[in-house]
Amino acid sequence: MSVQQEHHVQYFTAVCKDWLPLLQEDVAKHIILDALQFRVKQNPVKVCAFVLMPNHLHLIWRINKEHKREAVQRDFLKFTAREILVYLSKANPALYAKLQVQAADRAYQVGKRNSMSIDLNRGKFLKQKLHFIHANPCQPKWELVAHPADYYYCSAAYYEEGRDPFQLRTHFQDI
Repeated sequence: MSVQQEHHVQYFTAVCKDWLPLLQEDVAKHIILDALQFRVKQNPVKVCAFVLMPNHLHLIWRINKEHKREAVQRDFLKFTAREILVYLSKANPALYAKLQVQAADRAYQVGKRNSMSIDLNRGKFLKQKLHFIHANPCQPKWELVAHPADYYYCSAAYYEEGRDPFQLRTHFQDI
């Protein structure tokens, strides 16, 4: 992959192992948000959009040119997995036990292997993914809210109302 391609705005999806509701609790969502805020402050990424669902997350982000995409994604997922495991081991031992695996490199697995990352090098495709992310909490499968901007763990309110409680987003037109 060339350096130029590596630095496109990207649509990134990470799914919890076996689609388990590991992000159901707000504590787990804040682990993800804290990790994103740290990366924004340290400057390896700019986050354009996100949604944290009970068993997966979607991001639109740009990894800054000084950083390798694989390293940023790996470090983000590794840190959040470790923190979620610590939390679940105390708060929900039954769910924690479901994360056990027989792998050579780990005893527990939080996410599915091979998270999806797609370059968004066309404005139309980016807007399509932005709409998809923001509409996710309103889907019949979830029915978390009636309107995207009402879902707290989503960037829809930033685009619709200018609210940014997590202070980590950059408007997609600015990158």
